[in-house]
Amino acid sequence: YMKKKGIKEFYSMKYNAKDPGFYSSLGIQGKPDKEYICIGVKASNYFMPPEVLSEKGPGGGGWILMDMTLAVKTREGKVWSADEQGYARIYAVGDCNYGCVEGPGKPDDWPIPPIPKISYPGEEEAIIAIKNIEKIDKIVYKGIKTSHMGYPLAPATMHWPWGAGMFATSLGPDDACFVAGANWVKNSGLMCVWGSPCAVQKEII
Repeated sequence: YMKKKGIKEFYSMKYNAKDPGFYSSLGIQGKPDKEYICIGVKASNYFMPPEVLSEKGPGGGGWILMDMTLAVKTREGKVWSADEQGYARIYAVGDCNYGCVEGPGKPDDWPIPPIPKISYPGEEEAIIAIKNIEKIDKIVYKGIKTSHMGYPLAPATMHWPWGAGMFATSLGPDDACFVAGANWVKNSGLMCVWGSPCAVQKEII
């Protein structure tokens, strides 16, 4: 699509308008007449204390840290909102959270590798957080310790949501592309629908 429209693409380059050589490296003499900057995201978690916010991450950090149950935690790894029995009372789901649970090694080896900030992961995270709240309510206030099947009640842990690897991208009113099966590994995923059928698919979604 980009080549067909005569749009040049450049990858593995950092945007730096202050660098005199940046535009010349793109084949542009001087500065462009118009720029549209559509990169990155920004955290807006100013209402949370610094000890529960990440020091790094997309947009420079400031994302709410969470443990494997999606409970808010501190930078030291302690549950921030634990009650007298040690159960978490505040959870972070969707775009506000850090989007991963760090561990030793590279992101590929973390308990939860980085999750894209799109709508589906937030929905799946919300389901897990709600179920955890319901379980804790049963344990603490109703004295129920097991499920209907006899299993011990305990907060569930998060996982890397499969739906986080699906992307439907518009390329104008009559064109789009749909990628499925992507994950945290670079260049993963498969473009399985494109063109006008995908534009209709995105409209339905």
